[in-house]
Amino acid sequence: MARKGKPAGSAFDYLTLIGVTLSVGAIVGGNMLEGGRITSLLQLTAFVIVVGGTLGAVLVQTPLGDFLFAMRRLKWVLRTPRFDRQPLINDVLEWSRRVRRDGLLSLEKQAQGVADPFLRKGLTLLVDGVEPDEIRAIMEVEIDSKLAREERGARVFESMGGYSPTVGILGAVIGLIHVMRNLSDPSALGAGIAVAFVATIYGVGFANLLFLPVANKLKALYGEQLQYHEMLLDGVIMIAEGENPRAIQSKLEGYLE
Repeated sequence: MARKGKPAGSAFDYLTLIGVTLSVGAIVGGNMLEGGRITSLLQLTAFVIVVGGTLGAVLVQTPLGDFLFAMRRLKWVLRTPRFDRQPLINDVLEWSRRVRRDGLLSLEKQAQGVADPFLRKGLTLLVDGVEPDEIRAIMEVEIDSKLAREERGARVFESMGGYSPTVGILGAVIGLIHVMRNLSDPSALGAGIAVAFVATIYGVGFANLLFLPVANKLKALYGEQLQYHEMLLDGVIMIAEGENPRAIQSKLEGYLE
């Protein structure tokens, strides 16, 4: 039975949760093995400097629409969308057989019920009798536009990964300034030194354990989405060209490798 050509929902990504837990646990555990305490890594001032400074820098360089889009994509980190290709091949083959048997207009109701906007547009163009080359040109523009938007979203987190260590260094300098101003008061030295070192840890840690991994994961998911849409496009084009279902199956199965 056809799934109306839509991705098969999403699934909780336990690997991401394990990775975050492992990386944070390694840092905290290593600190404790050397006799340190967890509280020594908790510093509100350093957190405010690093997170606030990083977000501020990113907001300066990023259009609001791209920033909000990137924040919405954060859910993909733990709830990973699934782009199952084999069920899609089955759908395309079913549509191909239906067209060969009943004509293009037999897909009209199918097109109206499709959940994926990209596929709905492709099937609508197919039903309207648009030439295959024209369908490809129209759909490739949409693929390129969507990919560019997704890449801008990933670059938001890449930028955070770039700014965070630098802001951490600024936090360290601020902490050292407080140390130098309070050399005559030994009781005040500890707080300044703590800000200096913890800010550096936060800056480097957030960049390499959070922001950059998130950016790279989103890029990988965008690559899967791109292949899924290219596969959809090839299927629609081959149906428009009247290809034999066996030939369609043979070509689309190349995406499974």
